[in-house]
Amino acid sequence: MTVAQLTDFFGWCSLINIILLSLAALGLLLAKQRVIDIHQRWFHLDKEQLDARYFDYLAKYKLAIVMFNLVPYLALQIMA
Repeated sequence: MTVAQLTDFFGWCSLINIILLSLAALGLLLAKQRVIDIHQRWFHLDKEQLDARYFDYLAKYKLAIVMFNLVPYLALQIMA
């Protein structure tokens, strides 16, 4: 695999993951009560616990995108 191919790969991975993160955040923003109702039935957690878990999920997902997609993409851009 060439540096250009790897750069393209990580660029597309970054874009796809950022879109998925945005959709997840938008879904929680627009349909939060519906999502909470579903998860309360499934996992028997109260609203405060679910709020914390949603925030934790989005924060960890964003960090994973930065570490595993954006940083390699930027490093490859610098190398090229």
